[in-house]
Amino acid sequence: MPAPTDASPRLPLDADGILALAARSMFHLFSSISQGMFLVDRGGRIVWVNEGYQRFLPALGVRSVDDFLGRQVEEVIPNTQMRQVLDTGQPILIDLLTNRAGTFVVSRIPLHAEREGDAGDAPGEVIGAIGIVLFDHPETTLQPLISKFAMLQRDLDDARRELATQRANPLLQHAPGGQRRAKYTFASFIGSSPAAVDIKRHARRAAQSSSPVLLLGETGTGKELLAHAIHTASARAHGPFVSLNIAAVPDTLLEAEFFGFAPGAFTGADRKGREGKFKLADGGTLFLDEIGDMPMGLQAKLLRALQEGEIEPLGSNKLVAFDARVIAATSRDLVALVRDGRFREDLYYRLNVLPLRVPPLRERRGDIPALVEALGEDMAQRSGEAPPELMPDALALLAAQHWRGNTRELRNVLEQLAMRSDATRIDAAEVQRVLAETGLEQIAAPETAAPIEPSAGETRLLRPLAEQVAELERRAIAAAMATTGGNKLAAARLLGISRATLYDRMAVDSN
Repeated sequence: MPAPTDASPRLPLDADGILALAARSMFHLFSSISQGMFLVDRGGRIVWVNEGYQRFLPALGVRSVDDFLGRQVEEVIPNTQMRQVLDTGQPILIDLLTNRAGTFVVSRIPLHAEREGDAGDAPGEVIGAIGIVLFDHPETTLQPLISKFAMLQRDLDDARRELATQRANPLLQHAPGGQRRAKYTFASFIGSSPAAVDIKRHARRAAQSSSPVLLLGETGTGKELLAHAIHTASARAHGPFVSLNIAAVPDTLLEAEFFGFAPGAFTGADRKGREGKFKLADGGTLFLDEIGDMPMGLQAKLLRALQEGEIEPLGSNKLVAFDARVIAATSRDLVALVRDGRFREDLYYRLNVLPLRVPPLRERRGDIPALVEALGEDMAQRSGEAPPELMPDALALLAAQHWRGNTRELRNVLEQLAMRSDATRIDAAEVQRVLAETGLEQIAAPETAAPIEPSAGETRLLRPLAEQVAELERRAIAAAMATTGGNKLAAARLLGISRATLYDRMAVDSN
């Protein structure tokens, strides 16, 4: 029999045949271009896994493919939603899955019986499902989308919190004495590095307690932001959030700021008196920033207020009860201050019930691209101008710096870049110039990854992108040709390209 030609295709002409051909082709295509794929039957047992997915098995604690096949999907893939797909028959097209093997962008698609007799099921009944790993490094591949989602989530949380606060007390936002509600949630603390995830995990646990929290860390690390987030996630979220920066208030006024004063308590005092921060925070949270700068004379009164749950305003003989959860923060070494006699040891132990160390930016360098994205968006909203776009080499240079001022210093550099640069795209040379002008004594060079000897299976992943794309094209063409029995016209239609383009690609491959 003569070989088939384009004039005599072998494609089945009936609709069912074309549908079956398309299904097989799409299956092979997804299997070849995805990061991994597996199949489960209607009972949730894994019945097939492709080569790409097998590289995740050691991280899942599975020794071999034989140990993987035949197992219930929940036993070997923690946090999977495959059972929900099997139960509902509805796909989950895009989802983030996190387990021991990492974080992945996945898709889960149910398989339905097409007609009576397929697997013994009625038409349309679920007979299994496909799990597909679309991306295995979403923190780099999809970081811009993740950052924008976090910002949208923050805005939504802020709107919900403000609405709840206004419903609970419509006059609260207009009350005197400063800020009365928290502005941030845990979504506002940008970062997916291990250090960022760890501090947020501990802070969420602290939010479930009513004990004092002590936030320790360098200036600019986000201690105040976490204090807001802890309040928002706590049972006191509907109560006021009152903050006081001790370092920003003169020592002579601190006692009045803390405890308030009675009418005519001293010369120049308000005739109506004034409530202190403790009373304003009643039913909510009191955030004491820079607690290490508190004068010794006031520390004893603060300790008594925390122990007794009551205060005595200046010029008054009456004790006033309050109910406020205290969150304190400092960038100073409290242990050293206690040792030197500049901070009361008993007050230290009273505050140091739930200590949380907020990591500096240099310990979570992987979060810098996301922080640049979020800070740039915030700057753009404030200025009304488009945020600067930093080139990869510029981001790498920023990630290498020491950042003594942490996020506050990073924001300052980004603002200077936006003001000083005429270009919308900023490269490493421009960043280096601005860093030098800010007075940075030594600009760290971007770190270069140490060379890694790839395994045989990883060699193809370390080649230039053009070669990897060409290999994917060759594999897709080969799969299409095999599916269509060598018919080029049918293969071109299957791949969604013209026959001339298919000929060109095959000619390049043959050379």
